[in-house]
Amino acid sequence: MTDSTKLYKKFYILFQVIGLALIYFVYYWIVVYRGGFSFTVPKIIFNWHPLLMTIAFIYLFANAILHYRTFPNNKKQNLKNQHAFIHGCIIILIVIASFAAFVSHQYAVPKIPHLYSLHSWLGVITIVMFLSQFISGLWCFLYPGVAAQHRETLAPYHVFFGISIFTLAVATSVLGFTEKIIFALDDKYKLLPLDAVLGNILGIVCVLYCILVVYMITKPEFKRSPKLEYETLIK
Repeated sequence: MTDSTKLYKKFYILFQVIGLALIYFVYYWIVVYRGGFSFTVPKIIFNWHPLLMTIAFIYLFANAILHYRTFPNNKKQNLKNQHAFIHGCIIILIVIASFAAFVSHQYAVPKIPHLYSLHSWLGVITIVMFLSQFISGLWCFLYPGVAAQHRETLAPYHVFFGISIFTLAVATSVLGFTEKIIFALDDKYKLLPLDAVLGNILGIVCVLYCILVVYMITKPEFKRSPKLEYETLIK
C-alpha cells in the first residue's frame, strides 16, 4: 500500500464520519426543533425535504464522486455501473424530497407560493444540471456505441461539471437551512436560540464537507491509476 493510498484512506474515514454525522444532526435538528416527520400534516411533510436532500445531494453525491478513487482495484465497468446506480438512488430521493416541498406549500394554510426564493431557484438549476449530467454520463460512458477516444475527451468535462454541481448543491443546501431558520424563528433568530445555532452549524459543516470532497477529488496523488478497461485492477 502506497503512502498516497494510506493518506486517502484516512481522509476517506474522516469523509464518512462527517457525512454520516451531518445526516444524523439534520435528523436530530428536525425531530427536536422542527416538529419531526409526517405524511399528512403539510407543515411537517416539508421536513422530509431537507433530510432527503442532505442524504441525496450531499452524502450520496459525494460518495458517487469519490467512488472511482475509493475502489481502485475493481473492474472499471463495475465502477461505472455502481456510479450510475448511486446516481439513480439520488434521483429517487430528489423526486421524493421535491414532492414533499411542493405538497407542503400547496396544502399549507394559507397556501405558500412555489419557487419564489433564491434557494428554490438554485435548487431547480442544480436538479436540471444533475439530470443533464446523469443522462450525458449514461450515453457517454455506458452506451457501448461511443468510441473510447470520445470518452477520454469527455471525461475531464464530466468530472468538472460533477464537482461544480456538487458545490452548487452544497450552496443551495446552506441557503435552505438559513431560509428554514428564518421562516421558523422570524425575529427570534437574532437572539440565536439553540435551534438557530445548530442550523448555522449544519450549514458550516456542509461547507467544510464540500471543501474536503473537492480536495480529495482534485489531489493528483489520489487519482485512480489508468488500467485496462475490463481487467481486474491490480496494483
